[in-house]
Amino acid sequence: MAGRVAVVTDSTASMPAVLVEAADVVVVPLQVIVDGTPHQEGVDLSPAQLVSALRRGATVTTSQPGPETFARAYARVAARGAREIVSVHISADLSGTVTSAELAAQTAGVPVHVVDSRTVGMGLGLAVAAAAQHRDDGARAARAAAARAHGSTVLFAVDTLEHLRRGGRLGPVAAALGTVLGMRPVLGVRDGRIEVVDKVRTSARARDRVVSLTVEDARRRRRPVVAVHHLGDPDLAADLAERIEAQVPAVHRVHVAEVSAVVGAHVGPGLSAAVVADA
Repeated sequence: MAGRVAVVTDSTASMPAVLVEAADVVVVPLQVIVDGTPHQEGVDLSPAQLVSALRRGATVTTSQPGPETFARAYARVAARGAREIVSVHISADLSGTVTSAELAAQTAGVPVHVVDSRTVGMGLGLAVAAAAQHRDDGARAARAAAARAHGSTVLFAVDTLEHLRRGGRLGPVAAALGTVLGMRPVLGVRDGRIEVVDKVRTSARARDRVVSLTVEDARRRRRPVVAVHHLGDPDLAADLAERIEAQVPAVHRVHVAEVSAVVGAHVGPGLSAAVVADA
């Protein structure tokens, strides 16, 4: 751990391993419960195993870490020499993870700045990377994370809305678009919640719309950084990344990352997602 400030996040950030290593971030795993058996994502359950479980019809639910899990993580980084901790997490409207982090922060041996990113996936991951650039000042690192998260855009399309509906992450009106009305919504994370951004007729058009909206957004930024997510379909993600790069010459970088198992449990196979932020 370089510097006086340690950076902690949770596994829903879906950060590629190379970025976790480069940013020297501690990742606290969430739980995925498959047919009643709990798993720590990224420890004993991979996204590929999750996809297999979903496709065979397993009952899959998720759970945030308890305060004691964060307390142990904070104690470990403090023992390694951290004098402050910045703990950046998935939107409080999508998970209780932030609450657990806040409770653990109250009894930590060093100051802990808990940041509700109001987003998920690499919207969160890029905010974490921003925090890691300020190892000398915890308050400044927390502000950098919040600013990048606030300025990010997360857009995605899924093959079915059933997983989001079952998990309570999508309202009944939005869910009806993909069932009763036969529409394919393009979804986004806005102010911490999942909302319908646009409506099209097919999954292919929904993916195209994710790309076109991402391109429009990235072109408005001076130094955009983009991330593309998938679940069990790296070829699809590579195609989305290539299409975005071809249309946005100014793009600073495109990260391609599979979503975490917890996020995957709520979106299901067939995910196409893109994140845009300022570099």
